[in-house]
Amino acid sequence: IDWRALGYAVEVSLRITLDKTYPRAFDEFLTAAREVPEVIEIQTFLGRVDARLKVIARDLAEYQRVYRDRILLLPHIADIEALMHIADIKRGEALPL
Repeated sequence: IDWRALGYAVEVSLRITLDKTYPRAFDEFLTAAREVPEVIEIQTFLGRVDARLKVIARDLAEYQRVYRDRILLLPHIADIEALMHIADIKRGEALPL
């Protein structure tokens, strides 16, 4: 999907580190993150970063609202690093056969 063509000019990757001192932190975070409409992709990792959320918005003001009103309310977040998407340099459009 070309989100920019649909009016979503802002794309941000959020690297999330969870507070894993609570036994169900991971499951509760993922359940809540799935409910945020602006989160269009969720990935999980082993290592320092636990999850990555891909968030879209129409503009920076909307992104700021989503971040404050939805993302920061997700449970068990210990740390967030935001990476603003600027350009696609290479996309995997063909298999390396």
